Amino acid sequence: MVAHTGRDNVHETMAVIARSCAEAGIALRVVDHDTMPSHPGPQYLSTVYPLDPAELREIGADVAVTAGNETSAAGCEVVIVLGGDGTFLRAAELAHPVEVPVLGINLGHIGFLAEAEANRVDEVMAKLVNHDYEVEDRMTLDITVHVDGQVVAKSWALNEASIQNLSRQGVLELITEVDGRPVSAFGADGILVSTPTGSTAYAFSAGGPVMWPDLEAILLVPSNAHALFARPMVTSPRSLVAIEVLARGQDALLACDGRRNIEVPAGGRVEIVRGARPVHWVRIDSDPFADRLVRKFELPVTGWRGRQL
Repeated sequence: MVAHTGRDNVHETMAVIARSCAEAGIALRVVDHDTMPSHPGPQYLSTVYPLDPAELREIGADVAVTAGNETSAAGCEVVIVLGGDGTFLRAAELAHPVEVPVLGINLGHIGFLAEAEANRVDEVMAKLVNHDYEVEDRMTLDITVHVDGQVVAKSWALNEASIQNLSRQGVLELITEVDGRPVSAFGADGILVSTPTGSTAYAFSAGGPVMWPDLEAILLVPSNAHALFARPMVTSPRSLVAIEVLARGQDALLACDGRRNIEVPAGGRVEIVRGARPVHWVRIDSDPFADRLVRKFELPVTGWRGRQL
């Protein structure tokens, strides 16, 4: 349970979860907040901030404290997330390396990555305890940074890899390449390379299309490009997408899900492919993605004659 403590009802929600686990004989593993990454029976993983684990034990929960790292979720059945999309991405950092499914409960504003709202926590826990849920895979991206022909960094992303002007001054000169062939060169604030899951996040704000999450593809969305052709592009999931930062231009900053940052000097190259390991997603409901899209973004679905579509 990775919790955002700035939300009003986080303690109440955590108490419900702890009580449900205690009644079912399920242990909670609590990650010490001080050891969490700064960038940003069965066991459920719980990251607790100001709430002392002793308070959970008073409820009757079996609580263990562990350091926040790539092995924190090892051996857990589910990672529960309480918060918004940023909290979900933080939890994914713990779950992804050990392939543990993630379940989001929204305490934020939009919470597009969340499976349920906080007012359904009792129902959600009942389904978890009874193993009445499904797990679907969400595509990720594997990212490699090359400088002077050498690999200098590797990372991954669930939502997107964002390449932006490091200095925020002038224009970032970029060349986009797909499967070894140049596609476009332009000056811009940057470019986003997104998964279908990330298409409703930063890429959406930059003018990219919404992609259904069960689709596998790689989305490229230039950010404020100064060019005649700078439209979003959707490539095959088997494509190798490369972004080169021109040597005569500005340095760049690569941000993976807005959390894992890597500096890319002028002349550097970022290569992006479909991730070898997906993020496993707990599904409590079977509602179509279209319904979630309408609900989360509050889209109008009333026809011009007032007929509900």
